[in-house]
Amino acid sequence: MSKDDLILPKDFPQLLNDTFLRAARGEDTDHVPVWCMRQAGRYLPEFRKTREGRDFFDTCRSPEACCELTLQPLRRFPFDAAIIFSDILVIPQALGMNVQMVAGKGPTFPEPLKEPEDLQQLQAKVDVSKELDYVFKAITLTRHKIEGKVPLIGFSGAPWTLMSYMIEGGGSNTHSKAKRWLYRHPEASHMLLKMLTDVIVQYLLGQVAAGAQALQVFESHAGILGPVEFKEFSLPYLRDIARRVKDKLKEAGEDIPMIVFAKDAHYALEDLSQSHYEVVGLDWTIDPQSARERTGGKVSLQGNMDPCALYAPKERISQIVKKMLEGFGKKGYIANLGHGLYPDMDPENVGAFVDAVHQHSKQMGAQI
Repeated sequence: MSKDDLILPKDFPQLLNDTFLRAARGEDTDHVPVWCMRQAGRYLPEFRKTREGRDFFDTCRSPEACCELTLQPLRRFPFDAAIIFSDILVIPQALGMNVQMVAGKGPTFPEPLKEPEDLQQLQAKVDVSKELDYVFKAITLTRHKIEGKVPLIGFSGAPWTLMSYMIEGGGSNTHSKAKRWLYRHPEASHMLLKMLTDVIVQYLLGQVAAGAQALQVFESHAGILGPVEFKEFSLPYLRDIARRVKDKLKEAGEDIPMIVFAKDAHYALEDLSQSHYEVVGLDWTIDPQSARERTGGKVSLQGNMDPCALYAPKERISQIVKKMLEGFGKKGYIANLGHGLYPDMDPENVGAFVDAVHQHSKQMGAQI
């Protein structure tokens, strides 16, 4: 295969391990599949070396760098899935906003949205294939280079989470500026959320066309909303994304499992399980058995070990994993953390987590 063929979404190597995809669809598996949010990340010395001296978003715009960073954890650990290295804030960038990654501060918008009139500064019609082409190229290149070892997950931030970043200008404890919009400018809020939804739908479809075999939507700031606001400003858009993406994929004869991860939205488990996603991701504040009961077998579940449990000794990690697996059961379950890996985590403990999931789940029966 020539170098040029590696950026064309065709003739991908045959998938050798489909455990993650089968679990996402609720099918029987020999073991519980496992992957980690932020598994391509700063806890790996090779990640830090690859990223050294390079601007974060320049790295995101390099298909070769994204491919390398996506593959690094697979060389160390027997994960059952990979997630493309990228960032949720590429969408605000595609809408014309300036986003910078500031050392010690994180993502920063020098000119955040302040008033509804600022929406006019956003690009009304986004050519996703042009603006986010670098993500699609990274996915295609990675699908070839991964050689069918595991499925590749594409992702996007959810509308409310992106909206909050665009208004807050970065991370926030209270998200009061963004929530102020919801209460003071509900119409403008819905206008922005709809604009983001339209771009996200095209972006996710583009990722599948490029080679993504599953999709995850991150509603990372769900917990900032209460149940009433979540039902108005988050849930309808999460549903709309899944329904529209699936309708388009159905037309093309494709069936791609989708995961929704709404962090801290335990009040919305029942709603999320009826939102057209095959998998509901859970943070560590939710009891596994309770999550099973409340979702009523409608979806597979993903999660939800406290990331800080990885600071424990390896034997303790194994015990925590065993208890988590017993709580969820083996069927329709994907092991993961309840949030992403932290930069100061020991790679050996990540390996212990992965091995414990495989070892304990293989010893379990096929109970639900």
